[in-house]
Amino acid sequence: MNNMQIKEIRLISCLLAIPLLFACSVKKFIPEEKTLYTGAQLDLDTMGKVQDYKELSYVLENLIQPGPNSSILGLKPGLYVHFKAERDTGWLYRFLDRKIGEEPVYLSAVNRESVEDLMRNRLENRGHFNSVLTSDIVYSEDKKMASINYHAIVPEYYELETYQLEGDSLTIHQQIRNYQEETVLHKGSRFDLERMKLERQNIDAYLKTRGYYNFNSEFLEFQADTNQYDSRKFDLYLKIKNDVPQKSLFPYRIKKVNVYPNYHIGQDSIPLDTVRFQNKNFIRDELYFKPEKLDPFIKIEKGDYYNSDYAKTTSRRLGSTGAYKFVNIRFDDHDGLGRDSVGELTANIYLSPLTQRAVRAQLQAVTKSNNFSGPSLALTYTNRNLFHGGEILDLTANAGYETQLSRSKEPGLNSLQLSLKGDLVFPRVILPIPINNDWFDYSIPKTRISLGGEYIARTQLFSMSSVTAAYGFFWSGNRFVTHDLNPISITYLNLLKSTSDFEDILDRNPFLQSSFNQQFISGMTYSYTYNGMVDQSQKHQFFLNSSFDVAGNLLSLITGQRTGPPKTFLELEYAQYAKAALDLHYHIKLGRNQKFASRIYAGLGEAYGNSDVLPYNKQFYSGGPYSVRAFNTRKLGPGTYDSEKNQETSATYFDQTGNLRLEANVEYRFPVYSYLHGAVFVDAGNVWITTENEALPGGRFDKNFMNELGIGLGVGLRLDIQSFVIRVDLAAPMHDPGHEPGQRWVYDFEHPVLNLAVGYPF
Repeated sequence: MNNMQIKEIRLISCLLAIPLLFACSVKKFIPEEKTLYTGAQLDLDTMGKVQDYKELSYVLENLIQPGPNSSILGLKPGLYVHFKAERDTGWLYRFLDRKIGEEPVYLSAVNRESVEDLMRNRLENRGHFNSVLTSDIVYSEDKKMASINYHAIVPEYYELETYQLEGDSLTIHQQIRNYQEETVLHKGSRFDLERMKLERQNIDAYLKTRGYYNFNSEFLEFQADTNQYDSRKFDLYLKIKNDVPQKSLFPYRIKKVNVYPNYHIGQDSIPLDTVRFQNKNFIRDELYFKPEKLDPFIKIEKGDYYNSDYAKTTSRRLGSTGAYKFVNIRFDDHDGLGRDSVGELTANIYLSPLTQRAVRAQLQAVTKSNNFSGPSLALTYTNRNLFHGGEILDLTANAGYETQLSRSKEPGLNSLQLSLKGDLVFPRVILPIPINNDWFDYSIPKTRISLGGEYIARTQLFSMSSVTAAYGFFWSGNRFVTHDLNPISITYLNLLKSTSDFEDILDRNPFLQSSFNQQFISGMTYSYTYNGMVDQSQKHQFFLNSSFDVAGNLLSLITGQRTGPPKTFLELEYAQYAKAALDLHYHIKLGRNQKFASRIYAGLGEAYGNSDVLPYNKQFYSGGPYSVRAFNTRKLGPGTYDSEKNQETSATYFDQTGNLRLEANVEYRFPVYSYLHGAVFVDAGNVWITTENEALPGGRFDKNFMNELGIGLGVGLRLDIQSFVIRVDLAAPMHDPGHEPGQRWVYDFEHPVLNLAVGYPF
């Protein structure tokens, strides 16, 4: 650290210390006719049974408004700098006032009677009737400051004895009685206004799944009767209000279903054709979505009672096809009642298509933490609704060139990568046997067929081609859970050319050589994801992804036993292994735009049968912008292995992998200015191998693994514009397992690692 940096740190420290040094003197700035409000205290005395005492205290304390000026160890720096800024025209206090200054909160701004009324109301809503609320002001000796003490004497709550529905002359009364078997109001529970509101909402939702289209929760009212009891008990009566419209008390059936598969503004003036299919009218000006392909997404059927759940499911399913921009379902109420006092509705389903064809180009300048840099170009062609059944075709061609920026006199490596991939997604299950769509209540699974090829050429090392193919399904179990199952996943690798330098690397490392030998991978993959992050308003948020990858078992069964390994299929040596990984995130919101984010990752893969090691592209690695950020990608581990000490060539990135990975990350995120956010983080992790390998000394996992974690500390900036995030992280190693025992705590802040990435790390 140079002298200039030391001076800057001292200056900043002095600036930050100014408000703290003089915060105790805010009294001299308080006007004579004013009294500064310093806060309030609540004394809660209970008489008899009181449920959830801590929660009740929390509810009442949150009603105390306004809050006092903030303080730190009894000092009020925000208030002090505000007072100083009003009197001092210098730039320093004006700057501090904009950043941390606070307007004074005076006693005159506090309305004690209003706060007492609010507390009394909340207590009555929770069954504590006739509570006594008082308050008094406590002044300081010089009358410059004052606080308020609130006192609440809370009697025992009123307890529910019976819960009854008044009336039985209509069918709707019987429906409500059927719901009451699931009621949230039970004998012995306290009087609770919020729970009664919830009961009304639940009844309304229940009735709307049984035809009562025009019903509303506001049509229900509760009445409590305490006259029959000497103790604090009450009977609760539920009734339908007298002035409810007649049409709200009867169920409705679907008389007609009209579907507009390619609806657009102004369509009403265009002659339309109507195609009748499964008792539905498909009204269109041209063929866009075949009726027989669209019908399975629609749960609304002619002759059924109106069901709000079916309407929501229909909207969700149609929106998930990927062919439509907007889905709008409108129910038209026919005047009058049909037979048996049942109303009639026409369901109109308006579907506005997305643009069917699109071409997207993406040019990137790539900089990787393994010193590879260069441009890449990706072209993607998308065709939505390819066969008029909601099918989506994505074709992506990618070309990239990278060069390794070498600090030594030796030239770096060059890499050329060409790829072409196609994905065809059907919004239904494609299987030889029929699948009932009603098995999947939330969404219908989609079928994805993928085929791709890639060519990689690394100068001075090798060139390799690969072909991948997959057939599988993905679907949402609910708004939080998604599944991704690929019963068929095939990869074929072909090492086209290798140099003598690369052959030497393989000869020195049989572990690495084995991972390149097995060219054929055929297996099954499955991924389960729970994403609680969709509820950004929640204080506590969870994310879980678990994945499983199994290969070679079916091929082993087909080929049968051979006299000696390796076994082959179609004259190709195939891999056999099992691999699992767990990725768990936990976020807690600390305030507006402030968050504590944490992550734990664990992964293990084991080769068996026809394989000695995992294929190279299935192994784990650690380090980089989405891992332990104080270490470059693939530059951490395995274990205590140090590539720089154990390799004579610069091409060491092949060896920094393993079949076991453990990582943990914690990060504090906070706003800086507008769209700019900051972060402070600590990362820890490593990869290991589970079998001894002479070419990777120190790489095996054992009981001392905690002492072999790479640990880094860092800071970062994020430019977050409508969830598009550009991230810059600067991290320095604190604990480097590549060093000798006793020398691993390095605190190497002079050589930080810069990470550039898109999106948050976890």
